[in-house]
Amino acid sequence: MVRTLSVPAPIGREKALWQYHPRSDRHSKIACWGIVFDLLCSCKALFAHAAEGKVAFGINHEMKGFKTNRPKKLDLVLCTPATQGKARSLADLANEYQIVLTDEDRDVLGDLPKLYEAPVGAVHCAVEAKACMTEHMKARPRLYDELNSSQQTIHGATDVAIAVGFVMVNVATTYVSPGRMGTPSVHRQPDVTARVIEKLKELPRRTSTGEEGFDALAIAVVDCRNDGTTRVRLVDEPPAPSPGDIFHYDLMIHRLAHLYASRFPLI
Repeated sequence: MVRTLSVPAPIGREKALWQYHPRSDRHSKIACWGIVFDLLCSCKALFAHAAEGKVAFGINHEMKGFKTNRPKKLDLVLCTPATQGKARSLADLANEYQIVLTDEDRDVLGDLPKLYEAPVGAVHCAVEAKACMTEHMKARPRLYDELNSSQQTIHGATDVAIAVGFVMVNVATTYVSPGRMGTPSVHRQPDVTARVIEKLKELPRRTSTGEEGFDALAIAVVDCRNDGTTRVRLVDEPPAPSPGDIFHYDLMIHRLAHLYASRFPLI
């Protein structure tokens, strides 16, 4: 994710080059791609289902909670395909999204079964990816509400589905905002990042079906100045979750792999 975000991409009508832009979903597409890639590597059940053509993915899929009937688009879902036919594959998306892969990544991707995009049938897993890059204190309630409504919609549509949340929080002390004509904002770090993480940890989480909350939730801390030249850096020191923390990315993938295998052994 940070390798890819480090490379500015053309965004908007003017095709201006930005590493991150709040009106682009580039960051969420990159994050979701990485989650599916890591899950395929970690979950034998998903690996087998992909190899057998029993599972596909959908992007920006609209789900509706049965109780409220309110629609919400989820960034990515893993599902049984509603119809047969092969569209874009996970490897195709890597090229389309210009994911920066190492030689080792490419070798691993080449050994994985083909996972294709398809019309969505039954949803097994739904991912919502968000980012907080600037104006941290102002963003806290919005982040919480948007993420919480996502898990409510997912489980309102199908309780057995795995609801996954991923949030990228920026710990950079300065940040060039696309909306401020290139004038850098100054952040009181690491305090504001810690406050955002504190709020995210209040999101409901669940340990079994029939409850409300996310089934898996990860928080990644990055250092992104968004100046077009400084590389984006993944941060592993506090306030970022440490290895073993329930909000650490590795533990999220491990939990997600276990949940998928236990809930969907046969499809």
